Amino acid sequence: MPHALRLIAGYKLFKGLFLFVAGLGALKLLRMNMPFDVERWADIFRVDPHNRYIYRLLESLSILDRRRLRELSVGTFFYSALQLTEGTGLMLGKGWAKYFTIISTAVFVPLEIYELARRPNLPKIAVLLINIAVVVYLVIEVRREDKKSGAEVRT
Repeated sequence: MPHALRLIAGYKLFKGLFLFVAGLGALKLLRMNMPFDVERWADIFRVDPHNRYIYRLLESLSILDRRRLRELSVGTFFYSALQLTEGTGLMLGKGWAKYFTIISTAVFVPLEIYELARRPNLPKIAVLLINIAVVVYLVIEVRREDKKSGAEVRT
């Protein structure tokens, strides 16, 4: 297996595991009383509860109701399963995994561009560039293999 494929597989497996942990975190948040817990931790660490950072944190947590957290955790687990499937398939050298990874990665590129246009930052740029590189590399790899297998069939 080419070294680049191993890197892509590792990248997909890492993303899948990271998203799985994030999904578990969202489920844990479902069981918490967030504003109360944040105020309690602020008190434990002797942070002024009227501090603007604590206020912003409480404000951002207030938009996460139970329904949104549930949707977030389901979506995160789904995306995690997708990434883990891609990574595992690539790591095992399965032919379908390249096609699956091309399609599933390319589908999200327009969304990543939209998000980057809304709020640009370095991590989003890095993820977008990595995903474009993954798609381009895999398309080239698949075409190369198709030409090679076509040449073998004719001989």
